[in-house]
Amino acid sequence: MEAVAKLRNVPTSPRKMKLVVDLIRGMEVGQALNVLKYQPNHAARSLEKLLLSAVANWQQHNPDTRLEDADLFVKTIFVGHGRMLKRLRPAPQGRAHRIRKRSNHVTVIIDDRNALFAPSLDKLVNE
Repeated sequence: MEAVAKLRNVPTSPRKMKLVVDLIRGMEVGQALNVLKYQPNHAARSLEKLLLSAVANWQQHNPDTRLEDADLFVKTIFVGHGRMLKRLRPAPQGRAHRIRKRSNHVTVIIDDRNALFAPSLDKLVNE
C-alpha cells in the first residue's frame, strides 16, 4: 500500500529542487535518507523531512507491518511550480527590474516493493 506526502510553498526555486529530487527518485527509503542527510543543498533538508513524513504516513496505513520488514522505495516524486512573489529592485536611470521569488510544491509517493509483486506471485502459485 502506497503512502503520499506533500510539501507546499517551499521557498526554493523548482529548478534547484528538481536537482535534488532527481537524486533520490527510485531509491530505497533508507538509502535516500542517507543521500539527503549529506547533501549540501538547502532543498535536501526539506526533502528529508518530507520523506520521513511519507514513512510515518505509510506506518499509519500499515500498522500490522513492521518497517524493517517492508522494502520501501520512492515510487514517485515530482516538483511543481508554486506561487511567485514579484518584487521590484531599483535599477540605473530611474528604472526598475523585476525580481521573481519562486516557490514550489513537492509530492512524494512511497510503496513497498514486496507488495507490488505479491499478487503476481499468488497467481503463479495458484496455476
